[in-house]
Amino acid sequence: MKRTFDLKFWLGIGISVFFMAMLFRKIDFHQLAAALRMVDYRYIALAVVFTFISYFLRAVRWRYLLISEKSISLAVLYPATIIGYMANNLLPARLGEFVRAYVLARREGLETPAVFASLVIDRLFDGFTVLVILLVTLFTLQLPGDMADAETALRAGGVVMFLLYCGVLIFLYLLKRQTMRTLNLVEWLLKPFPQRVAGRLIPLLGSFITGIRLSRRSGHLLAILGSSFLIWTFAVLPVDMTLRGFGIHLPITASMFILVLLVFAVMVPASPGFIGTYHYACYKGLSAFGIADATSVSIALIIHGTAFFPVIIAGFYHLWSGKLNLRNLSASKEYVKG
Repeated sequence: MKRTFDLKFWLGIGISVFFMAMLFRKIDFHQLAAALRMVDYRYIALAVVFTFISYFLRAVRWRYLLISEKSISLAVLYPATIIGYMANNLLPARLGEFVRAYVLARREGLETPAVFASLVIDRLFDGFTVLVILLVTLFTLQLPGDMADAETALRAGGVVMFLLYCGVLIFLYLLKRQTMRTLNLVEWLLKPFPQRVAGRLIPLLGSFITGIRLSRRSGHLLAILGSSFLIWTFAVLPVDMTLRGFGIHLPITASMFILVLLVFAVMVPASPGFIGTYHYACYKGLSAFGIADATSVSIALIIHGTAFFPVIIAGFYHLWSGKLNLRNLSASKEYVKG
């Protein structure tokens, strides 16, 4: 298991190095430095503020995803959210999701499967919101003629994502309503695989589905949907603010387009913090609007930096104030599984 983990880690490092090399191979570093000096950092400060508002709204949504389990204060949920995103930036394999679940379960004495199940539902809401952004972008933004291939690829990606999320929702519905039948079907589908696969997956699915306890109150559901919309509104705004900081004024749908590219980019295996894949996707998206290479790379560096460094600083503050240790938290994956 450790050898597989190490292989994935070094593969991610290699992919990041490849994309960073692709990014910088034609860049004039004097032009890059000049572009960074011209930035109006008041807009960058606003981008950081909007980023943290987005994290706060994630804590709000998480509260309503867990409200059937326990009513939890935002003063507890927000630090756990920040620590989780800090861990995603520093640890491989998106361990931040496990860290986030571990921190809250430990603090509130909750059942670990319930906390982790809430984060799976959290990601499903993210997926559908991104799909809406993608559809709005494709139907309202006029992409340059030479971006026809990219537009086709995005549409294909949107269809695949839509079908994937619909399939996951149907599976979760059946798993909740017809638990034993669905688990038996999964066990039958896993027959070609080694017995240990089913032996680990079936109990995990059973434990996971018992952890899903979504509230059926209309007010709570509206809060989840409304916060999902606001989360991604405040995720788009930092991109728009960064563009304005460089004196570039594009329609908000251009920022939405770039954000969708970034969402696809972070799905690609890479080093912690999505270095390389994130920057290259941002650069390619900006290049589509005729922005110079040096400026595009500068913007990519700033957009990534506003989402990377401030949350790390805030995460370490919350670790310190909560008397937690990152080394112990990095082992939380095993805790969550248990």
